[in-house]
Amino acid sequence: MVWQDIVLSVGAWIFFIALIPSIKSKDKPALMTSLPTGTVLAVFALVYATLGLWLSIFSTILTSAAWFTLAVQKYLQSKRRLK
Repeated sequence: MVWQDIVLSVGAWIFFIALIPSIKSKDKPALMTSLPTGTVLAVFALVYATLGLWLSIFSTILTSAAWFTLAVQKYLQSKRRLK
């Protein structure tokens, strides 16, 4: 196992855990923050796949999914406010 894979995956897990309060909270980051962040993290996961960094792939996809979850929550929240 490559040490870089461990370092990158631990970092991604920390970012994921740090996002949990935002996912549970009423307050959400801006949509134009969540979408690009989730997209860039998904691209990073693809890059990690080309390098064979399997732990990093999984943890980064999870973190990307958390940002996309926040994006969907913000979108639905703003849609409800328009009604």
